[in-house]
Amino acid sequence: MRDATRIIRSGLTRAVAGEPLHAGPVFAAPYHAPGDPTGVPYTYARAHNPTWTHLEETIAQMESAEGYTASALVFATGMAAITAVFGATLRPGDAVVLPSNSYYAARVLAKEYFAEMGVELRFANTANNAQAELLQGARLLFLETPSNPEMELADIAALADAAHRAGALVAVDNTTPTALGQKPLALGADISVASDTKSMTGHSDTLIGHVATRDPELHAKISRWRMLTGGVLGPMEAWLAHRSIATLPLRLERSCANAQAIAEYLSTRRDVEAVLYPGLPTHPGHEIAAKQMRYFGPVVSFILRDKLTAERFLSASKLLTDATSFGGITSSAERRARWGGDAISEGFIRLSAGCEDIDDLLEDIAQALDATR
Repeated sequence: MRDATRIIRSGLTRAVAGEPLHAGPVFAAPYHAPGDPTGVPYTYARAHNPTWTHLEETIAQMESAEGYTASALVFATGMAAITAVFGATLRPGDAVVLPSNSYYAARVLAKEYFAEMGVELRFANTANNAQAELLQGARLLFLETPSNPEMELADIAALADAAHRAGALVAVDNTTPTALGQKPLALGADISVASDTKSMTGHSDTLIGHVATRDPELHAKISRWRMLTGGVLGPMEAWLAHRSIATLPLRLERSCANAQAIAEYLSTRRDVEAVLYPGLPTHPGHEIAAKQMRYFGPVVSFILRDKLTAERFLSASKLLTDATSFGGITSSAERRARWGGDAISEGFIRLSAGCEDIDDLLEDIAQALDATR
């Protein structure tokens, strides 16, 4: 069975006459658990919930590929998932190799908490597999590809091979492409982590993250971290996420096609200084992207002349909602430098292509750019 069919049908219940097609959320903190709790599937909701189980099974099958079966754990947010990866694998004296241009909050977490606890941080850019030079003696290699917001690419397979030879684990932040668009575990990574708030659920109405792995021991360590720290997902959010994932194949195909068309159009505009999108043959990482990604993602970054030009563009647009985050069913954009923390120009725009009609989007982008003159 192909991925799209599996995902769309993943929420169906067993065919029992009179029963609903889809299970509803299970709201419970404690469960009936008399006597010896060994073997009781659900006892207390900080450790497990049936609604999580259904969602985790769907995500796990998306992260799986020929030759291995993945397991997945859901978290309250993408940052909770990243924190669990760091917390379960790193101890004082360990070294972690990080992208210097990855998602800003992940870098802040590493600097303000894990470095203070004695973890050595080593930073290198995502492009050109620069992190490979820092692997000697490291415990963990953490990748983000494409990087957010600059859309740089790293070769997961090559870096995973180098990291394993150096004795390091490999984790990949797979938020932008999702597990449908890119399978880090199939490319050699030990851990796939993502903020499913973005394209995975796609409706901009719930916070959620997940961690997937092929190794039962690693899964158990991350599961214990979740249980002890309590970064858990509520049953309603889990149910909303599971319902939303069913439309991922449709949403992702449309939004990525729109992103490709937008990137190609922006490349024709003389008032756009640069377009950063892995689907463009001119992108420095296009060859890597074509090798390891099924879809190039919904995010198109581009650079306008300056801060004022970028703000005029956003104000003039009628279809690009000025908001942070990405991967929603509706198109959005923001001047990314307003938040600080990234080495980008003041006119840097991160655009997230939604599922609207592409002709409407292109017409709107054209008139908004014209309005900046």
